[in-house]
Amino acid sequence: MKIIAVANQKGGCAKTTTVVNLAACLAELGKQVLVIDLDSQANATTWLGAEHSTGHAFKLLTTKTSLEDLIAPTNLDGVSIVSGSRELANFEKAVAGEIAVETRLKRRLIGLDSSKWDFVLVDTPPTLGLITLNALSCAKELIVPVTTHVLSLSGVAQLVETLEEVKEVLNPSLNILGFVACRVDSRTRHSKEILELLINQFGDKVLKSTIRESIRLAEAPSFQLSINQYGSKSSAADDYRALAAEVISLTQ
Repeated sequence: MKIIAVANQKGGCAKTTTVVNLAACLAELGKQVLVIDLDSQANATTWLGAEHSTGHAFKLLTTKTSLEDLIAPTNLDGVSIVSGSRELANFEKAVAGEIAVETRLKRRLIGLDSSKWDFVLVDTPPTLGLITLNALSCAKELIVPVTTHVLSLSGVAQLVETLEEVKEVLNPSLNILGFVACRVDSRTRHSKEILELLINQFGDKVLKSTIRESIRLAEAPSFQLSINQYGSKSSAADDYRALAAEVISLTQ
């Protein structure tokens, strides 16, 4: 069982898009995937058609409810979810004064039956608060989606700095699986320059798979469909299938 956090504290950098479509493409390859939606916007929960079960991630972090009871089905075969909700915005208040709150998710996932899951993908909020620290503390690997726009690079250095602190204090085994370039428009010089900057800064930690700009990808959430359902033959579906194959290769 591979636990992978998908994080970048900048909003709009395709974290949820990466989680949902990577999960879909891993499932397409026969993998069993559990998504944990830690974002109070709960976009992954809605996209995966699990609105009926909202609030389970908050219960996971704040109660002793059985983890198995908090896992719900989604509209994708092979993908299940611990759903997000607006309650997650109150997490820090809910655990104020308690100890070791940064590792609460890690301790809860100890009870997860690893034989049932090949991958656990953790979607995070666009902040570096306690919830994201919980995700980084429980994960073995980190995927950082970065859109090829200059502003999206501004938070990456801060995230890497936080990662080093997490490794030192909370989770020495955490590693960056890779940076994945998203919304890449190869027709523009700007997009190419940002991708080059990313490679110059992080070298082979930049994944070979890149996610191209796609109208089909932007439309898919409105229909609660993953890209390989909504546009199976689209460039974005090809890109996420390539990403899934690369993730499997790197985590074997």
